[in-house]
Amino acid sequence: MLRIVERPRPCSYLPKERASLEVTFDPGVTPQSYGELLRRGYRRFGWQLFRPVCPKCSACVSIRVLVDEHRLSASDRRVMRLNQNIRCNLAPANATQQHVELYNRYQAFMHAERGWDLQSHTVHSYFEAFGAGPTQIGWEWRYFDGDRLVGVSLMDTAPGAISLVYFFYDPAWRPHSPGRFSILNQLIFAREQGIPYAYLGYWVEACGSLSYKSRFRPFEKLDNYVTLAEEPSWSRHYTL
Repeated sequence: MLRIVERPRPCSYLPKERASLEVTFDPGVTPQSYGELLRRGYRRFGWQLFRPVCPKCSACVSIRVLVDEHRLSASDRRVMRLNQNIRCNLAPANATQQHVELYNRYQAFMHAERGWDLQSHTVHSYFEAFGAGPTQIGWEWRYFDGDRLVGVSLMDTAPGAISLVYFFYDPAWRPHSPGRFSILNQLIFAREQGIPYAYLGYWVEACGSLSYKSRFRPFEKLDNYVTLAEEPSWSRHYTL
């Protein structure tokens, strides 16, 4: 496993802080070894596995939903009704021109709406970022309104777990809460498959773009980032 630690840079989530990532590359990663990395707070894009090693901040907390105990709230059920016409297809992660056009449209919208740094992809660069990686791990949910692709949710699988990697959507779908719908869809999938944990990535309570993750309860948070030789400790943070 090749390991690189970034030089500290301005944080994308908390502008007053300095951020740094530990990035690893492991061409031999398996679903089993990836599951152990998830338990220790790693995330994945393509072949890159990473987690925060920020010099003076510990606000990024890895969290996972306890799938068996999660229940839809009244507002969750409303979101599901609003999207009852959406067709959900699960398939291996892929890269097509349709994916790229949707991704670039979403990024342009979020740049204008939230001030995100403007990003765009070609089919090749999109594949390298999202489609490449170990086999039997990377999947995607494709959401269709009729025959029109309106959303893509990247999802990893490992023994006993799913990891919600990234989601983008058609801005015209935004009034129907597509992000919440996508998470609920994946939690329902995990329950139906008997999968106990759904990793939501990093929860930053003071960041509006990430604080929403605490709505999905009950969840556990990783107490600290440990090495592969140490056993990680997770603690229950919210109850029903």
